[in-house]
Amino acid sequence: MTGDAIIKVRGLRNQFGRQVVHDNLDLDVWRGEVLGIVGGSGTGKSVLLRTIVGLNRPAAGSIEVLGADVLNGSREERLTAEKRWGVAFQDGALFSSLSVLQNVMAPMREHLNLSPALMRSLGQLKISLVGLPPLACGKLPSELSGGMRKRASLARALALDPEIVFLDEPTAGLDPIGAAAYDDLIGELKRSLGLTVFMVTHDLDSLYAICDRIAVLAEKKVLVTGPIEGMTDVDHPWVQEYFTGPRARAAQAKT
Repeated sequence: MTGDAIIKVRGLRNQFGRQVVHDNLDLDVWRGEVLGIVGGSGTGKSVLLRTIVGLNRPAAGSIEVLGADVLNGSREERLTAEKRWGVAFQDGALFSSLSVLQNVMAPMREHLNLSPALMRSLGQLKISLVGLPPLACGKLPSELSGGMRKRASLARALALDPEIVFLDEPTAGLDPIGAAAYDDLIGELKRSLGLTVFMVTHDLDSLYAICDRIAVLAEKKVLVTGPIEGMTDVDHPWVQEYFTGPRARAAQAKT
């Protein structure tokens, strides 16, 4: 897939003390694709996501999202860009004292000047959009199953009608049926809403089911990007082990 790169990362360096996680990392994310970010333990998959959305300040490099310089641009430029993306973290990161509906309405309260009634209506729509029943609106996160919390987190990520959604290990901890249903949901939302999806995952089923391209993190950089079908041709030990092992063969057989 080529065309409009709506995320451009150049020369990224992430370092924590003496530990260098990324060094001279480059990455493009194309409009309308589902990009799966994979890599071994310690390669900084979640660190990369957190850096792009502004939760981690890199030691060097540049990041452009939707035409905005998110590292060095003005505060106004950054806030405008932030309204155009949503983030669903691995553990949901929902406000524990707020109901699901109140969680979904939180970004609206922060960024939009809408009446309470309209925010409630929009929040209920987002909750329905991710496949949660109306009864979920009034429940606290602690009253939800793990899969329902992930969907509630996704509903909140969709609150401002974003163009990009960042997902951090979205199917981690789900049973195979729940994970497959979540993959189907992401694929449907991508098609119906025209989303671009940046997805950190280790789930081979997800990679085969919904990803247009894969970006492999190794050796402190993006080692290779491309469709999953080409990963078995990459001459790198981790890539070969990951994409030709028994789990990869089983995932491929499902497609």
